[in-house]
Amino acid sequence: MVTSPDFDLQAHSTCSDGELEPAAVVGRAAAAGVRLLALTDHDTVSGIPEALAAAAEHDVRLVPATEISALDGDDDLHILGYQVDHTDPGLLAGLADSRADREERAGRMIAKLEDLGFRLDREELDRHTAAGASLGRPHLAAAVVGHPGNRWRLEREGRTEQSAFLEAYLIPGRPAFSGRSRPTMAQAIEMIHEAGGVAIWAHPFWDIPAPAEVLRRLERFAADGIDGVEGFYTSHTRHQVRVLHERAWELELLITGSADFHGPNHRRFDRFRAFELYGLEPRLGPIDRVASEASAAIR
Repeated sequence: MVTSPDFDLQAHSTCSDGELEPAAVVGRAAAAGVRLLALTDHDTVSGIPEALAAAAEHDVRLVPATEISALDGDDDLHILGYQVDHTDPGLLAGLADSRADREERAGRMIAKLEDLGFRLDREELDRHTAAGASLGRPHLAAAVVGHPGNRWRLEREGRTEQSAFLEAYLIPGRPAFSGRSRPTMAQAIEMIHEAGGVAIWAHPFWDIPAPAEVLRRLERFAADGIDGVEGFYTSHTRHQVRVLHERAWELELLITGSADFHGPNHRRFDRFRAFELYGLEPRLGPIDRVASEASAAIR
């Protein structure tokens, strides 16, 4: 029985919405006792070469991976692609299209924020895009919170922290939110499989709180070819983990876990291995094996 995980299979760098460069993410993971790590930047694999080199230095097994935003009906869900060939032309083209959709959505949300009377720190946004990364909701929230012209209003609303502003304005149902238009879950699964990877539904209860609905969708995604689910997650409760683990095990799906590291200063996702197994067994299957092969190849 695994009691304390030495794996953490979701982490983000400055290539998407994380605070640290890929090599620094690997170094911090190693210092925290992580031995099996995935760098899963949103809709990109640009940080993988740097992360692989750093992993060799720190004796960490790194899984080449990405996190893709995908649509299921009107819901914007996330799917993790592990052990992908990060040089695959089809994958790179698909991720580029997904980033283009992300940029289009960011433009719509910027317009909505400005219509609501907020000013944005355009220099901060320009610095991020100049670095080659696409804009996500955390960047938009930071651009609003960081602009001095919004200070009095944000203090009055109690939204001076980036996360608090994001949750008030930039999540589904909030006034400045705009959804994605592509890809669908089925398309994301196919993209991952064609790049030689395995597809895992990320943090189900983060997006869908009702256990019955999570299980219903898990069964449907399994029929569509998904390979597993992120059953262990930093915000999942004991009950949520057990319900999800039981059904995933019955469906013979992989069961992974993560603390979703974004950086040491993040309000919620600030450290590695911050998730519980509750006495249950993960099922990493080929993810663990391919990480070993990738680490051997880089040496």
